[in-house]
Amino acid sequence: MKTKILALIAMTVTMTATALWAGDTSALRPPAGNRMAIVVFEDLQCPACAAAEPALEKAVQDYRIPLVRHDFVIKAHNWSAQAHIIARYFDVQSPQLGEEFRRYIFANQRSIYNEGTLRQFADKFAQAHHTALPQFVDPMGRFRNEIDADTELGLHTGDGVKHTPTIYVVTDSAQLPPREVENASKLFETIDQMKSALPPASKTTKAKTTAKK
Repeated sequence: MKTKILALIAMTVTMTATALWAGDTSALRPPAGNRMAIVVFEDLQCPACAAAEPALEKAVQDYRIPLVRHDFVIKAHNWSAQAHIIARYFDVQSPQLGEEFRRYIFANQRSIYNEGTLRQFADKFAQAHHTALPQFVDPMGRFRNEIDADTELGLHTGDGVKHTPTIYVVTDSAQLPPREVENASKLFETIDQMKSALPPASKTTKAKTTAKK
């Protein structure tokens, strides 16, 4: 009887996890060669995203796991879309430069009121990093299309992104479903829990990780 009860509990847990992640989970995977990662859907004009940024930065440094950013532009924000376009422009110059720009915008978010002041801050950033910011950052609409695709991806990921930031801790294990971090203050606790529950790496995963190093 006890065995049957345990089997039923296990089946219920599995069915619940499957139902919870019935949506697309293709974005909720760590980059190749990594066992864990943090995935965030964010809006550069979102105050909650700015507030969560220090925790994300510290988690990346302390746990040495990658942070995968996805754009999720809120239509009501008046300068957010342009900020994401400029961030992607800097990504092309250097991924590190794009990261620094996003952190810079979050740090100065309260002083940016519209696309005009955004441009002033972006120009200062470009000058400080000895690079040029063209007058027309996205003349062919390439970056805007990529941002729209990211936002659309968020709408179809899991149960659909309903707020920013939406933060997940993800692993390379099919046995350990992605876990949303509803409050950035719980990020480290969630990473610890996921790390302790992570099954041993397969031989293939170990080989990929070794090759990357």
